[in-house]
Amino acid sequence: MAPTAPLDPADGRWLAHRYVEDRDRLRFRWFPREQHRKITFLSDEEVGAGPSHDMARAEFVALAANSARPAPAMILHSAFCCSTLLLRSLDLPGLSSGYSEPAILNDVAGLTLRRADGRQVAATMDAALHALARPLAPGERTVVKPSNVVNALAPLMLALRPEMRLLLLHARLPAFVGSIARKEIEGRLWVRELFWKLTRLGLVARFGLSEEELFRLTDLQVAALSWLAQHALFADLAEKFPDNVRTLESSRLMDRPAAALGALGMHFGLDLDAEAIARGPAFTSHSKDGRAFDAAARAAEEDRGAALHARELEIVLRWAERMADHAGIRLTLPQPLLP
Repeated sequence: MAPTAPLDPADGRWLAHRYVEDRDRLRFRWFPREQHRKITFLSDEEVGAGPSHDMARAEFVALAANSARPAPAMILHSAFCCSTLLLRSLDLPGLSSGYSEPAILNDVAGLTLRRADGRQVAATMDAALHALARPLAPGERTVVKPSNVVNALAPLMLALRPEMRLLLLHARLPAFVGSIARKEIEGRLWVRELFWKLTRLGLVARFGLSEEELFRLTDLQVAALSWLAQHALFADLAEKFPDNVRTLESSRLMDRPAAALGALGMHFGLDLDAEAIARGPAFTSHSKDGRAFDAAARAAEEDRGAALHARELEIVLRWAERMADHAGIRLTLPQPLLP
């Protein structure tokens, strides 16, 4: 239930949910921790309808600039790589607040997709970062997992917050393409929408494909190029910002959760009890539906999907390796979180 008190822009329980572009205002919704834990993503569908309060973006930034809050830590991901699981494991009352795919960052990405003025994009991102730095309880640090369409805005985030720490989380190429195949028409529609956005953001140009060649791609070729485009972006970020960025492949997270969490705590500046978190519900239940699910169950699910689509996957993965060689994309990222 919403509080009876008016909007307190310093209180992170007032979620900065959306950017209202035509009025240059932020829209806030009362959304305390117990609400966060009931949903998977901070989307319109899952946040739902309810009372909201708007505040002028410039007014909010002027108030937030005096708070001296640390920048949020960011988990950027290429999808289907345990990012929701990891974010849930880092929502720790008294220590850290986790924000899963906040819609306000999608609004900033939307400005970029519509080729808005760069100054407006930067000003809106600055406001969003101020908003996402507000924890759900006093004394906590915030950890944010944006949707993967926000990945291309990482250089802007680092320009605005040079101290920000990022983890770049990804699955292996076969696992990503296999996930799309396993999710059938829903996965194939989703990855085509992602591919259009990556093309619009300029991340596909490096492959040198004509408009006709792009149109002729199969669904799983689109999936493979989407992964390669994001992987190339991650490699560029890791090389350009070695102090800010660490990379992690999802199977290593699942195989060595305590080691990964210990290293991530040091990178993010969080005093984590890595062993306890690794034994907890985040790593023993499905992050989206709550059923019992662990590394072995995840691997078995991947194997079943790979067997069902074996021939198509084999052809596409061989083609993707040739495309990676052509575009000069290394399949192993620098700056690994775990040696």
